[in-house]
Amino acid sequence: GSMGGMLALPPGQGPHQVGCTDVMVGHTRQGLFLRLFYPCLPRAGATEPLWIPRSEYCGGLADVALGRRWCSALLSIAIGSCKVPVSWNGPFKPCSSGYPLIIFSHGLGVFRTLYSSICTELASRGFVVAALEHRDHSAATTYFCTAEAGTEEWLPFQRVPKGQKEFYFRNKQVHQRAQECVRALRLFQGIAGGRSVPNSLQQDWDLAVLKDNLDLTKVAVMGHSFGGVTAVLALVKEPSFRCAVALDAWMFPLENVLYPEVPKPVLFINTEKFQTPESVAKMKRLSSRNSQTRIVTLLGTVHEDQTDFAFLPGKVFSRIFGRRGTLEPHKALAITSRAALAFLQRHLKLEEEFGQWDELLEGVGDSVVADAPSCRSHL
Repeated sequence: GSMGGMLALPPGQGPHQVGCTDVMVGHTRQGLFLRLFYPCLPRAGATEPLWIPRSEYCGGLADVALGRRWCSALLSIAIGSCKVPVSWNGPFKPCSSGYPLIIFSHGLGVFRTLYSSICTELASRGFVVAALEHRDHSAATTYFCTAEAGTEEWLPFQRVPKGQKEFYFRNKQVHQRAQECVRALRLFQGIAGGRSVPNSLQQDWDLAVLKDNLDLTKVAVMGHSFGGVTAVLALVKEPSFRCAVALDAWMFPLENVLYPEVPKPVLFINTEKFQTPESVAKMKRLSSRNSQTRIVTLLGTVHEDQTDFAFLPGKVFSRIFGRRGTLEPHKALAITSRAALAFLQRHLKLEEEFGQWDELLEGVGDSVVADAPSCRSHL
């Protein structure tokens, strides 16, 4: 058989079926590009979207992850035909009380679709999740559709320019990313207010269906790695974000003067192998200022375990990333999403049963510990 079945992403475990569509707004890089995951109605003959939406993304990944663009064709063969187990442009499932909204920010050198497993899981539990694709040159690659019909402009990944201090380069990026999170929220506020938003991608899916189905008093921001610190900064920039979930946040790009400014609680879910003492110290500065902020560590996990790459077969994973975690990926995803759901229930004031997982927030449970992993490694 072909290698196309190499990646088996898990379907959502919640009560809702999940639909997904892509949204691009505006004809310049100041617009927005995101993949939307949402509760949907079952539909016969639903198609599933590709995990890697276009071959250009394989080129970007090969360049960033492997430093060899020529591997792009091999990546295409290996993962190019993998699908996400959601209904592409599936019919939106109405909700009179309105779904809470999560804006999701990706890590460095990846793009909007590589967190499909966590986004699908959250949507299956009754959230609308907007997974952004950032245009600060931190994505493996991305593009926008110019005003001229049928033309695209691609924005490649950019390494830190020679002679430039990494902090200043990344700090500028993190501010742009956080601003994009705020703009995404404005987009949904506009739709909820009845504004008509044309989707440049000509999808067969009308954004107006969201109008009476979002509860924009219940909005959180979430992200992984560079996206984790983006989520923290978004709390500073936008009071409507009630809390943030930061998956293995890369705290390096945030300037020190901002730490006292973070007004809302953050849930830091770290893996065992990525964090530095400096990064953890920054998280602790935030937790000392907000008693609701939590730091937990998932034992037996590595940084990539919080992306869809965790679901690649071992050999492929280790060829691209090196060592993988020992915790089974479905289990890691379950613990991560349950901790996030318990935290979101608490701070968005949801009336769900997610409180059953509250103890995870205190680092109580199998494969999870409170605080940073100072103890013996489980890898």
